[in-house]
Amino acid sequence: MAAAATTGSVRDALEGAGDALAAVGVDTPRLDAELLLAEATGWDRARLAAEPETGVPASAGRQFGEMVRRRLRREPVAYILGRKGFRHIELAVDRRVLIPRPETELLVELALETAPRRVLDMGTGSGAIALAIADEAPACEVIATDTSAAALPVARANAERLGLADRVEFVEAMLPPDVGGLDLIVANLPYVAESEWGGLEPEVTGWEPREALLAGPDGLDVIRVAIPLAAAVARSLALEVGAGQAPAVGELLFEAGFAKVETRPDLAGIPRVVWGSQ
Repeated sequence: MAAAATTGSVRDALEGAGDALAAVGVDTPRLDAELLLAEATGWDRARLAAEPETGVPASAGRQFGEMVRRRLRREPVAYILGRKGFRHIELAVDRRVLIPRPETELLVELALETAPRRVLDMGTGSGAIALAIADEAPACEVIATDTSAAALPVARANAERLGLADRVEFVEAMLPPDVGGLDLIVANLPYVAESEWGGLEPEVTGWEPREALLAGPDGLDVIRVAIPLAAAVARSLALEVGAGQAPAVGELLFEAGFAKVETRPDLAGIPRVVWGSQ
């Protein structure tokens, strides 16, 4: 029986892709190359590291080459793979939704600490926050909203795939009509200022949904609308914010009637979540 055709070794594939990705300014060229090659071959990264001289099957080499070409255009790895891990779940993602970030896990942690009976995830996108809460707090009633008709099908499909569709109610709105009695609203709303847009990485500006990121001259346009709406229906509100925005958002929460305001830093020490309680 003839040996399967190969296109060079694992080492050659990773080094060639890594050099090309580094040349166009990708921050993590080796890691990205490993993730893409693991996807193309069906091998895990541990095997790639342990068997650098193994030949890459020709079909996997072609798939890897196409994925690398996409990454060279600065398409995010999560969109190329079609998925992104978030806490204990894996979410399908595409250009209709933002890619979940590690700092957003702070909102889930806060929800788990406060153990709300009813929580609403405002601006759910891929469903990351709502589905993580539903997964880790099975006694909690979870509602997820988004004003994007394009994003909600992604969130609903994630809920179905994760077996959580009966645990989360999805609504196309900022807040559902007649909603009330909420213990907590968590929200990762658009908070990028227009002046900051040009300084963001091309993975963001060229690929992720602009409407889920930009929010006016100071980045607070959507948050200004959301806070008084939330104050009318929820005992507490936790918002993810950008660097330097926490003081202004804290003032907005006080003005809306949230008597107690706290901040939570991310791993870089940046105040990333502002939490108001009535």
